[in-house]
Amino acid sequence: MVADTSQPVEMESYMNGAKFDCLLFDMDDTLYPLSLGINLACRHNIIDYMLNKLKIEESLVPKMCLDLYREYGTTMAGLKLLGYDFDCDEFHACVHGALPYEKLKPNPVLRNLLLSLPQRKIIFTNSDEAHAVTVLKKMGLEGCFDGIICFETLNQPSHDSTSGKRILCKPSLESMEAVVEIAKLDPKKTVFFDDSPRNIASGKAAGFHTVIVGSSALLPGADVALESIHNIREALPELWEAAGDHVEAAVDLRSAVVAETTVLA
Repeated sequence: MVADTSQPVEMESYMNGAKFDCLLFDMDDTLYPLSLGINLACRHNIIDYMLNKLKIEESLVPKMCLDLYREYGTTMAGLKLLGYDFDCDEFHACVHGALPYEKLKPNPVLRNLLLSLPQRKIIFTNSDEAHAVTVLKKMGLEGCFDGIICFETLNQPSHDSTSGKRILCKPSLESMEAVVEIAKLDPKKTVFFDDSPRNIASGKAAGFHTVIVGSSALLPGADVALESIHNIREALPELWEAAGDHVEAAVDLRSAVVAETTVLA
């Protein structure tokens, strides 16, 4: 896919001296609230997959689903390490294909907020590319991000069987380090937004400035707490400081085009 990643020339002088030059955003339950129920629907679909596709004993599935998520970052990652043999694309299609995407609505307030931020903006999600693209489209956020780092980015296909192969995903420190390398980030100049306390802790260990979203209270590893992603300007005014009129110029140029977002590889 092709992205509109161009920055107005006027922005260069600001970015060269900026305190932060990249904003790394989780997507699910960060760009939209947990209360929408997408997360719960996703968990139900995973349970259905474990029951109907992997034929795991029904009495074991609910606890196993949650335990694997807690231990390995995603239930899929845990299932692979336990030796279950399944196709990752099929898993994602079953788990995300039947999600209630109709609950996601265009969010012009968030769109304008994101476009007003002069820094490079990247999505960092454990989900697959198709889900990430669908969510951004449903929310009207196409063209707001300069790239997507997703399941496919961190887990390139190989000719060997993936059964038993470790899946790279948040909250592992290795996934954070991989993102730094892939996106060519300076962790000290990167702000990481996520709703998961353990992801935030790993992000802090990787050197990011961290923002927990969906909580009004600071948690271990978090530098800032946002009850909602819409509160960025109030909590982090420094992201706009010194940008001045250049921010408006950037918004005018970038909001004129709705572009697809590049999946970084």
